This record gives sequence, structure tokens and C-alpha cells, in this order.
Amino acid sequence: MAERMLQRPHSGSSSVKRSDYMSKQNKHTGIITLFVLPALLFYGTFNVVGIVRTFIYSFMDWKGISANRTFAGFGNYIELFGDSLFWNAMMNNVILVIVSVAIQLPGALLLALLINQELKGTRFFRTVFFMPMLLSTVATGIMWILFYDPYFGLIASLMQKLGLKSIAFLEGRSSMPSILFVICWQFIPFYMIILKAGLTNIPTDIYEAARIDGANGKQCFWKITLPLLVPTLRSAAVLQLVGSLKYFDLFYVMMGGAPNKATELMATYMYKKGFTEFRMGYASAIAASMFILCFAIACMFLYITRDKEAA
Repeated sequence: MAERMLQRPHSGSSSVKRSDYMSKQNKHTGIITLFVLPALLFYGTFNVVGIVRTFIYSFMDWKGISANRTFAGFGNYIELFGDSLFWNAMMNNVILVIVSVAIQLPGALLLALLINQELKGTRFFRTVFFMPMLLSTVATGIMWILFYDPYFGLIASLMQKLGLKSIAFLEGRSSMPSILFVICWQFIPFYMIILKAGLTNIPTDIYEAARIDGANGKQCFWKITLPLLVPTLRSAAVLQLVGSLKYFDLFYVMMGGAPNKATELMATYMYKKGFTEFRMGYASAIAASMFILCFAIACMFLYITRDKEAA
């Protein structure tokens, strides 16, 4: 009986502490929700509502500038699936995805490994490598149009000094590779910073232990750096997949689909249908298809590359 009497105050104090802890947690949750609420309202208004309205408009025949909207059912989607220009634009997006993953990620990883070394001038080169990302897309497009000019461009003058014939980079078959080069030049620094952050999170103790065991630089990269960098590479690859499938800026600024729709993307084709031909319903169908395609591919990629041990 004496032991029970002694235990009662202890159980009562623990319940009081638990209630105090829960009240503090609820208070913190309320404060966090209060700060997150404006961002959620902004996201919901301009993203979620926009996506829903896009799907609604995709079932309508609407010019976008009048109040007259006619329900068209699946007419826009049926026309879209039979549109050869749309499929050509999708293939160009696929090419952009392949180039982005095959060139941008390895290039970014190489630069990230370079600036991660403790060498003199690393900060300077880190700034220089990131400079293309600081330029606006329009400025970048105009700058490279001037560089690519076959008569007065910088590249043409260098080729003439070397005794080579100048090339019209933005004409014919060379137009697509020329724009892809500019995109890689602009976005490799962005993924370089992401991978540099991933490299910084790898503990240095692991490398020190590996060197004590006799591992060289190549073995450290393949056995330590690359496996521990997989989550970061996975996130960067998802950004590249989605970004490449909905890309618009440089292709529109530099070419606008020319020559003969050879550089047309799904986003530029959607823009022309909506704001040039004023077929907003058809443009919404293109946008809805792009959303479904991006969402499906991103989910498939995340499922295929998931951590099986964690699952």
C-alpha cells in the first residue's frame, strides 16, 4: 500500500508533463500553420485552381477573348491525337529530355567535383561557372543569336580567322543542336550547385577512413561519393525531366518553331494555338496533356529509382 501511495504522485506529474508537452506541440503547429498559410493560399490560387480550370477549358470550344464557350466534349483531345505537329513537338521535347539527362547531369557532376576540391581559386571558378544561370533567358537567347550570326557573329569571326567557313547555326538541321547547346550552357550551373550541396552533406570521416584502408580517388568516387549522391542525382533528374517536358523560353526567343516547325516544342505550340490562333480550348487540351505526361513520367521515374531497402 505504501508503494502504491508513493507511485500516485509520480504518475500524476508525468500526465501533467505529457499534457504540457502536447499543448506546446499544438501551439507550435498552429504557429507553423499560420506562417505556411499565405504560401498555401498563393499556391492553391495560382496552381491548383489554374490546373483545374485548364482541364475544364480543354473540353470547350473557346476563343479566350469572348464569353461564349461551347462544350466540345473530347473533340479537342481527338483532334490533338491526330495532330502531326503536336507529335513532332513532343518528339522534340523527348530529344530535349535525353540531352538534358545525358549531358547536363554529367557536366554538372564534373563541375561540382571540381569546385568541391580545396584548391586555390575555387571560389572564383564557382562564381564564373554559375554566371550563365544569373542571366535572364531572354538576354541569353538574344546574346547567343548574336554569337551564332553567320556574318557578324563572334563564332563566325573566330572560324574565319581559323580559315574555316562560317555556318548558319540557326538554320536547317543545325538549329536544334545549337539551341540544345545553349540550354546545357545555361542550366549546367544550376545542377552544379545542387550536386555541390549533395557533396557537402557527405561526411569527410568516410573518406578519411577509406584512405586509411588504402582506397584511391577513383575507388572513393565509385564506392562512396556516387552511392551517397544518388538521392541528390535522383532529385536533379526529376527536375530535368519535368523541366524539359514543359520547356518554353529559349526555343521561343531564339527560333519560335522555325525553321518549318523543326524546333517546335509542346509549350511553344500551345502558346501559338492559344494566343496567336485564339483557340484557347485546344491550347488547354495541349496544356492538360503536358500536365498528365509530366506527372506520369515523374511518378514512373520515382518508382523505378526508389530506394528498395527503404521500401
